[in-house]
Amino acid sequence: MIKQAIIPLAGQGTRLLPLTSVFAKELLPINGKPGIEYILDECIEAGIKEIVFIISNKKKMIKNYFYSDAFYKKIIKKKKDSRIIAEYKKILKYKKLIKFVYQNTPNGTGDAVFKTRKYIKDKYFLMLLPDDLIIKKNCSKDMIKVHHKHKASVMASMKVNSKTVSRWGIYSLNKKISKNDYFIDGVVEKPDVKKAPSNKAVIGRYILPKTIFKKLAKQKPSQGGEIHITDAIQTLIKEGEKFIAHNFLGNYLDCGTMQGFINSNKEIGKLWNFVW
Repeated sequence: MIKQAIIPLAGQGTRLLPLTSVFAKELLPINGKPGIEYILDECIEAGIKEIVFIISNKKKMIKNYFYSDAFYKKIIKKKKDSRIIAEYKKILKYKKLIKFVYQNTPNGTGDAVFKTRKYIKDKYFLMLLPDDLIIKKNCSKDMIKVHHKHKASVMASMKVNSKTVSRWGIYSLNKKISKNDYFIDGVVEKPDVKKAPSNKAVIGRYILPKTIFKKLAKQKPSQGGEIHITDAIQTLIKEGEKFIAHNFLGNYLDCGTMQGFINSNKEIGKLWNFVW
């Protein structure tokens, strides 16, 4: 069973400026609930028992959010407000699951993953990118089922407009193994429209093997001077590790841009019959 997850949170959030000049983007409210809590709830529902947050010193407010016991106790003592009590109990539930590691230099997602190596004990682990929300269906839970069935690494996949493939990491597909799943030969980062191997894009959910840490330890920075997780994945595929692209069934929301953030509030609001 997959019981551990990692969530990279050290990014600066420049696409959401000016909001992120003073506030961690993962704590920005989406329909009244911090975005990171949607990711945590997805993990819990999928059976995850331990979650590693990768943060930076500049984003310590994320840790403070989950370690605000004294503040809650003081307010509850005065007000006895049922809503605040429920919020505090929820925070305590999350807190029991979370550990923190630091990535103070923005050296890429691959470097962020490598920082968690001392915490990951099992053969496979889950990684979620918090800019990508998937609603109406638990993508992580479904991917874990695919992993157990095929004993392979799994990455989330979404069909995109062929004219926009140059904005995404695109799968090179191999054998189709079910209606929603393919073995893959690799991932091509932001390919030319005419040279793209498919129109299936990588979305921020991954089930990765622990062996990826050995590849990341030897990996040199590539484009932009960063260590990319896709380079390590490509190395593993070449060495025979099986990776599956899973076409998830939920609705995708991009919370990492201003327009995407606004749209996410609207779409999640609709689920709660909230009128905008």
